[in-house]
Amino acid sequence: MTLFDVMVVGGGPVGLAAAIEARLAGLSVVVIEPRAGAIDKACGEGLMPGAVPLLERLGVRPHGHPLAGVGYYAASAPIRDVRARSTRRTGPERARTRGVEHRFAGGAGLGVRRIVLHAALTERATELGVDFVRGRADAIEQHEDRVTVAAGGHRIDGRWLLGCDGLHSTVARQAGLARGSREGERRYGIRQHFSVAPWTDLIEVHYGPSAELYVTPVADDTVGIAMLARQGTSFEEALAGAPALTDRLAGAQEASGRRGAGPFRQRTRARVAGRVLLVGDASGYVDALTGEGLRLGFAQASAAIASVLANDPSRYEREWRRITRDFRMLTTGLVAWADSPARGALVPTAARLPWVFGAVVERLAR
Repeated sequence: MTLFDVMVVGGGPVGLAAAIEARLAGLSVVVIEPRAGAIDKACGEGLMPGAVPLLERLGVRPHGHPLAGVGYYAASAPIRDVRARSTRRTGPERARTRGVEHRFAGGAGLGVRRIVLHAALTERATELGVDFVRGRADAIEQHEDRVTVAAGGHRIDGRWLLGCDGLHSTVARQAGLARGSREGERRYGIRQHFSVAPWTDLIEVHYGPSAELYVTPVADDTVGIAMLARQGTSFEEALAGAPALTDRLAGAQEASGRRGAGPFRQRTRARVAGRVLLVGDASGYVDALTGEGLRLGFAQASAAIASVLANDPSRYEREWRRITRDFRMLTTGLVAWADSPARGALVPTAARLPWVFGAVVERLAR
């Protein structure tokens, strides 16, 4: 019987990052994933500046488009009206402001197609000798010194199991760690790409009455548009509410089909149960509003492997709380604001306080 040091359930970017971390630490590792080829997902596809060095440390450098910062705009306002930056503005100029922009203080982010990122991570994992098993993790059994996974007609044993299988994690449910969503927490995402040269080096967020539209340059000839909204909001409805964006996309060809994801709010009782550790979205998630899911996932993967090496899973629980603290606090507050009657005041408030907006962006970016 082969006994792997680490089994990773879920072969998305976070699962592959965890597998690479394990191999770089000299551990044997298998990734269990039912899907073949490059795995796509509905997401904003923007890597915040803090995620780029995490990938580089793993030896992964995907091709994409540099991202210099973040801009928030009232969806109905033309972007040329934006005056604010992350410096104090007063008087008539501030009164005219319809949005706010902040350029990252140190180092750029990266817009990269999810399939491009997945292919680069898969290539690196294969190069390092990661094993792969095609199949779904149908059953998990914990023993005193190992975990057994039934997947794809195989029974696979490992000293530790990392659940990296996303928002609706089978591992979290089988380990008794999943709590699901509260009633009413039903924000979803839809993403589509368009063949058009990027007109900005920022992540643009067009903030409308019923949806947020995230514009991410992902190549020299492609931008991705990701919508976040309550269940039932259509992509067409959201775009129609952002005339500045629809003007930019006029005549552009669709470069991909639409993909959806959600609901985003997923809760877990804990991140560790015996020899099972939850990593990435499987460990609990608030919302995609701040666009830093991969940065958090990569940091969690590193912390999980460090805990495995120390034979101390409780260490991972502590590290997970530290890594996600800012994200959980700030995103929970922003989502509550977005779902409140004061939703329309979010962008004007950020424009009146651009130094606060910049501080929040920098905190999340790193």
